[in-house]
Amino acid sequence: MYAIVKAGGRQEKVAVGDTITVDRIDAKVGASVSFPALLLVEGANVTTDPKTLAAIKVAGEILEETKGPKIDILRYKNKTGYRRRQGFRSQLTRVKITAISK
Repeated sequence: MYAIVKAGGRQEKVAVGDTITVDRIDAKVGASVSFPALLLVEGANVTTDPKTLAAIKVAGEILEETKGPKIDILRYKNKTGYRRRQGFRSQLTRVKITAISK
């Protein structure tokens, strides 16, 4: 059995025991979080009904907070002396899926 959940502005395919990396969640390490299910696949049965999916919760436990890879942003215009340099690293959270409840 696996589910498609909405996590951090994206959709992730998860099963019990999987570890996923999502955008930063404001909670402490070891805390439990739940994600809303968008689709549930159990063998040959596929559940897509919103009323049924509203009762299904996917629970997870926060493992750690990490940072993504560094992205270098460079802006340059020819013959004008215009140069700008900027960097960015996204804040991420690793979550282990512990249960998919019906």
